[in-house]
Amino acid sequence: MSYKIIVDSCTDLTEDMRKDGHFHVVSLTLQVGEKSIIDNETFDQARFLRLVSESPVAPKSACPSPEAYMELYKGEEDIYVVTLSASLSGSFNSAEVGRKLYLEENPHKNIEIFNSCSASVGQTLIALKIQEYAKLEKSFQEITRLVHKFRENLSTKFVLENLDTLRKSGRLTGLKAIISSVLNIKPVMYGTSEGTINKLDQARGIQKALGIMVESVVKDVKNPESRIFAIAHCNNPARAQYVKEEVLKRVSFKDCIIVNTAGVSSMYAGDGGIIISY
Repeated sequence: MSYKIIVDSCTDLTEDMRKDGHFHVVSLTLQVGEKSIIDNETFDQARFLRLVSESPVAPKSACPSPEAYMELYKGEEDIYVVTLSASLSGSFNSAEVGRKLYLEENPHKNIEIFNSCSASVGQTLIALKIQEYAKLEKSFQEITRLVHKFRENLSTKFVLENLDTLRKSGRLTGLKAIISSVLNIKPVMYGTSEGTINKLDQARGIQKALGIMVESVVKDVKNPESRIFAIAHCNNPARAQYVKEEVLKRVSFKDCIIVNTAGVSSMYAGDGGIIISY
């Protein structure tokens, strides 16, 4: 069977995935003040981060249209879609609407849409798992079942360098943001099974916060020898390398990948942010 893996642009792809013809990206649009930025191969992270730091309002994202998904549903017989958490974006709903409309005219197609309940490298790992099973020539139904099971056991966590975006978006009061800034408090966050964001812990200083995140991996990971440890960084490869080394000292993962955040993930993580998934 021929297959295609469609991901929205919050999925932070490795270079190998970008070169692989099975992967196709649907772009979200970022809005910073009056400026609109398409989250595609032209995305300039440095410019985006500068615009965000200079803007008094929080950046926003707009999900792809159903038509954008429908265009990519053409071609291959088996179509798999991985989207940003439905709790954070309308991307999943757009993909679903597009599927319904497309199947009215093409009822023979197999199209499965995975709400990642995650973001960034959480989506990356789901996409890689789909490809792993496709290469084993498993059926569409079996791949769908196995990947949903994989997603249920996926963990995503992150550490933010600053709270400006959360403050500007109203998700954190100005007073808390000021106190956190003065005291150098760094939150350690995690994605829930429903795809929402909660605080795991906090620490004074980025290194201590990263240490808490590393220890949480050691405590809760199951069967690491069969899992990939994925790290996304926003403009800080040295910090990503530090997390990799600290985790792999303690846990024997099957593999580890490091990627730089694209547009949507850069918006969520902020300059210096680190996202992990396993």
